Amino acid sequence: MPTNDLDTRFWRACDILRRDDNTQSLLDYVEQISWLLFLKSFEDLEDTRVADAEYEGRPFERVIDGFYRWSVWTGGRVNRAQAGQREAEAALRSAQKTLLGLETMLVPDPDALDAARRAFREAEAAVSVAAAQVEAERQAQRDALAPLLADDPDEAQAAANRQSVEAILAGLTHKPLLSFLNDRLFPYLRELRGTPEREVIRQIFEEAPSKMVKSGVILRDALDVVDGIDFHASENVHTLSHLYESLLVRMGREGGMSGEFYTPRPIIKFMVEMVAPQLGEKVYDPAAGSAGFLVEAYSYMAEQHVRLAADQRKLQDATFFGQEKKPLPYLLGVMNCVLHGITVPRIVRTNTLSADVRKFSERDRYHVILTNPPFGGTEDVNAVKSNFPYPSSATSILFLQHIMKRLRRDGRAGLVIDEGVLFKTSEGAYSETKGELLEEYNLYAVVSLPAGVFANVTASGTGPKTDLLFFDHLGPTQQVWYYDARAVGFSLTKTQKPIAENDLPDCLAMWRAYDAWRRTPSDERPADPPLNDRCWLVSRKELEKRAFDLSAHNPNRPDDFAHRPPEEIAADIADKQARIAALIAEIQELLAGENGE
Repeated sequence: MPTNDLDTRFWRACDILRRDDNTQSLLDYVEQISWLLFLKSFEDLEDTRVADAEYEGRPFERVIDGFYRWSVWTGGRVNRAQAGQREAEAALRSAQKTLLGLETMLVPDPDALDAARRAFREAEAAVSVAAAQVEAERQAQRDALAPLLADDPDEAQAAANRQSVEAILAGLTHKPLLSFLNDRLFPYLRELRGTPEREVIRQIFEEAPSKMVKSGVILRDALDVVDGIDFHASENVHTLSHLYESLLVRMGREGGMSGEFYTPRPIIKFMVEMVAPQLGEKVYDPAAGSAGFLVEAYSYMAEQHVRLAADQRKLQDATFFGQEKKPLPYLLGVMNCVLHGITVPRIVRTNTLSADVRKFSERDRYHVILTNPPFGGTEDVNAVKSNFPYPSSATSILFLQHIMKRLRRDGRAGLVIDEGVLFKTSEGAYSETKGELLEEYNLYAVVSLPAGVFANVTASGTGPKTDLLFFDHLGPTQQVWYYDARAVGFSLTKTQKPIAENDLPDCLAMWRAYDAWRRTPSDERPADPPLNDRCWLVSRKELEKRAFDLSAHNPNRPDDFAHRPPEEIAADIADKQARIAALIAEIQELLAGENGE
């Protein structure tokens, strides 16, 4: 399918779903398009697996089979076969017209007449083949529906089964379509268990769709559009992955849902390159959301390390893991993984903070952790305090503790964190967690991001001021490399339009230069480390003097506002506003505690 046609088809399906009274909002129709795309893509994936198994002479059992298969209840294969038959019949009529025109000529060209007769015979044969294909697909559909027509002692159920079969054969739409989904398909999917694929599907549909399309006619139109997407073709999947990514970007800009749907791609790509996951390592995101970190890590590892089929199998089967609490981000994350090539994403629906971090063994830990935990979230401290050595109601500090405890001895982590975690020192959980981070781990890099990177998570303003932390488990920390990033390749507004200014490439280059310097024996390297006006070093002793305030204070940054560009001054003001907001929230939290709230 040409790229433009697929683009049109995708956005047309979204537009159709948006017309429904129940799914007019962006979040609602994205959820609908996601589960439709998932079921269609999963059957196409299983078709490929069936063909591979037949070629290799081994058995294969479908996860979704019988009349629950997409092609059976949608009638998709029958519809496509009928469309092929109509095209063949149109071609036959055209060939017949051409032949008739030549035969009625007084002196027809013999060669042209022979060619027209051959074309007519070929068109006749194509119509016969198309008709046979239609009948074969109809028979396959009837065979899949046969269990519904088996004798049932419950007469009411038997009648309902017959009605379902008749509706499917006639083309499910209106109320029968909605009834089939709600009464048969979704309950079936929610009971799947036993294999990783079954568990993923069960968890997707455990609470999704959270809001169902109201009109069966609109849903029928949308699923017909989705049915026309061929996931067997790798170029279609590649194009669709970019289209879906653009939808997630839009959700990130418009959703205002604590950043749980979308972390800007330039930030993710930079973090993956900083951590550089290797083939054979396990990559984990404890707050997976739409799975941007897992997808980018997969792309990086596939490009850098996959050379053999065995490498690809290792990447698919034993590399990517994640957890997500909420049903909609979970659905989006799984679909994003599937479209980008992770066919069986090992993402689990669970509250990450419900696990006791003291009980993790080395077997439960990961080589690489990449994540962006929710901003400003809270948990009932009484429900989770026993799971953490330093209890707090703030999820950001609890996630940091979880990440620390799930990192292997030879592992490394990169995470987005709101700056309040870095500079807060009044609450014990913050200072104690950061103290352990410096004592037991090696906090090797902190990248200060400008305010506005996550402007999408608030209704107005620049959003929370954030930083990137990078650490490994080879503590204690001796000194921390800091970088002051003031531009990240997109505007620091909700629109996040691409701009030329981008400090992240310089940050990566300076880090690699410093990392190479620090790993070189002291007698073989220059006396001074490679630094510029954006990066500097802070010793652990200095951080201890600051009561574990880890926030970035660039000593090279001029304080004279008269000599600084306007955009830098604006960013500085936004940073200070974000810090003031965090301090006010901390004061309110302390006051609430004193009042016994």
